Amino acid sequence: QVQLVESGGGLVQPGGSLRLSCVASGSFHSVNAMGWYRQAPGKERELVAAITTTGGNTNYADSVKGRFTISRDNAKNTVYLQMNSLKPEDTAVYYCNADGYYRPYGLSPFNQWGQGTQVTVSS
Repeated sequence: QVQLVESGGGLVQPGGSLRLSCVASGSFHSVNAMGWYRQAPGKERELVAAITTTGGNTNYADSVKGRFTISRDNAKNTVYLQMNSLKPEDTAVYYCNADGYYRPYGLSPFNQWGQGTQVTVSS
């Protein structure tokens, strides 16, 4: 079973920065695409940013383009989300998501979510 554990959330003033981390651990063959989602109170969960296996391709929600940067360290099975110029509307629980395989040759795929980390942007 793969587990995703997020960290780095907290309270920050508008204009500030935070860096989220998500580590994948457990017994698995590979972790492929990874992404960050967020869910604000009363709203649906939305994609914030995603990154492919090698990190060669990324995509972002329009609302965070130019402010957030997703990256990964495959040696550490970790994905990061650098968040700059934070706004009150970025306040949400941020969730890590990962696709992968428990076994080689494309066998036993998984899609796993982390437990979430709270980000609050307020003065």
